[in-house]
Amino acid sequence: MTTATKNLKRFFSQYKILTLIFAIIVIWAFFGQLTEGAFLTPRNFSNLLRQMAITGMLASGMVFVIISGEIDLSVGASLGLLGGICAIMDYTYHLPVPVIIVSVVALGILIGLFNGYWIAYLRVPSFIVSLAGFLAFRGILLGITKGTTVPLASEGLVAIGQAYLPITFGNVVGVVLFALLAFLAFKTRIGRAQHGLAIAPLWQDLGKLVIIGAVIVGFVYTLNLYEGIPVPVLATLIILGIFSFIANKTVFGRRIYSIGSNIEATRLSGVNVRFIKMMVFALMGLMCAFAGLTTTARLSAGSPSAGTLGELDAIASCFIGGASSRGGVGTVYGALIGALIMASLDNGMSMLGVDTFWQMIVKGSILLLAVWVDVVSGAGSER
Repeated sequence: MTTATKNLKRFFSQYKILTLIFAIIVIWAFFGQLTEGAFLTPRNFSNLLRQMAITGMLASGMVFVIISGEIDLSVGASLGLLGGICAIMDYTYHLPVPVIIVSVVALGILIGLFNGYWIAYLRVPSFIVSLAGFLAFRGILLGITKGTTVPLASEGLVAIGQAYLPITFGNVVGVVLFALLAFLAFKTRIGRAQHGLAIAPLWQDLGKLVIIGAVIVGFVYTLNLYEGIPVPVLATLIILGIFSFIANKTVFGRRIYSIGSNIEATRLSGVNVRFIKMMVFALMGLMCAFAGLTTTARLSAGSPSAGTLGELDAIASCFIGGASSRGGVGTVYGALIGALIMASLDNGMSMLGVDTFWQMIVKGSILLLAVWVDVVSGAGSER
């Protein structure tokens, strides 16, 4: 291994998130320059985050799937199917909004359990199971919608994808979020001190909180300049918090990482590997339901083409965010940063009028580059 390769490996291993944040700054500056500032307006920033929210929901579930050493190619088709069912239940059968939401969420979990059962218990490779789902779910969607767009009739459903938080409430959310992060930071310091572990200097943690506070203030202020915090963005932040807690603070989360790192050792230690894997796909199905509801609400209709290539964006977001192609490595917040990068590219190229085929080429190239960086940095090294 050359010195340059070793340096590159060390750099990406230690500063991966900072590298991603720097990449976002470069992308925003690039598109801001080419669009003469239109890309950086509060209105477009709000639209960008709403785009990111849908990909972020899928990526939040997909990162657990990838960490466990599996893949799910059916999430885009599942999103479209669940969104189409939502529209049909509303427009054709006029069911109450709570009934529609609960039904779609339950169906999403069932789809995830179905996929997970075939993978975990019947031992069919996840690539094949999800590829079958990719074809079947899209076919079912075309069948039930007859290939036409189904409009939404309920304003309550539309609000899921198009509503904004009142400005005052958005400010409160920002304050609560900062207070929660500060509490967790100092709780972690106290916990490490009680167990005799090394603690970073206080000024470092305070500096991080100052930076986080500045980001939150800028985030809330910019969105308030337009309409406020979009409801899908708030939902994505809540998912980020819950899923990060699951990954870092629960036995279930630690077992997902363990399965991806060394499945045989995990099985021999007494962990029910099959059940854990099936539950991971159930979580993925839940995220498809949320994304399907949000997409349909945002479009005010169930479209037979909804979710097309959604699996590419979700998978690419996870790898860009630091997940390993061999399992055992990845974070939810990294996946969401990756989703923000993908949404920024989509949004910027659309504003510039870049042809669709070029957009697909760019995103495919970025996916390949992200996996290469994973290999070079050693995240995907042999275990």
